[in-house]
Amino acid sequence: MIFVNLPVSDLAAARAFYAGLGFGSDERFSDDRTTSVVVSDAIVVMLLTRDRFADFVPDADRVGDPSRSTTVLNALSAGSREEADDLLARALASGGKPWMPAQDHGSMYGVSFTDPDGHVWEVVWMDPAVLQ
Repeated sequence: MIFVNLPVSDLAAARAFYAGLGFGSDERFSDDRTTSVVVSDAIVVMLLTRDRFADFVPDADRVGDPSRSTTVLNALSAGSREEADDLLARALASGGKPWMPAQDHGSMYGVSFTDPDGHVWEVVWMDPAVLQ
């Protein structure tokens, strides 16, 4: 499993955004400063208020601000181009912003967006025939 920990400025807005993408939450690991977002059986995104995120780093003043500079590129795989486009549409409808233009390389296609805090997400489809 992978756990992606993201500092957020507004936990309620972040939670609503990820719910708008169609991801569920695990209330056992959520509280007033943390939301556990279940992307898949193998991926969990932990949304942490900035002060809660700072509890996990040695220098609280060094918590990155993704609205000011790109701190990480998170990429999810899609089963089709349409699935990638659908997730982008849901992201934009839920308060996300477009990031880079769609990239079409024939056997590989990707779209990208940012969440309300500026964390970058890419959604990539690769032709299964090329992967064999």
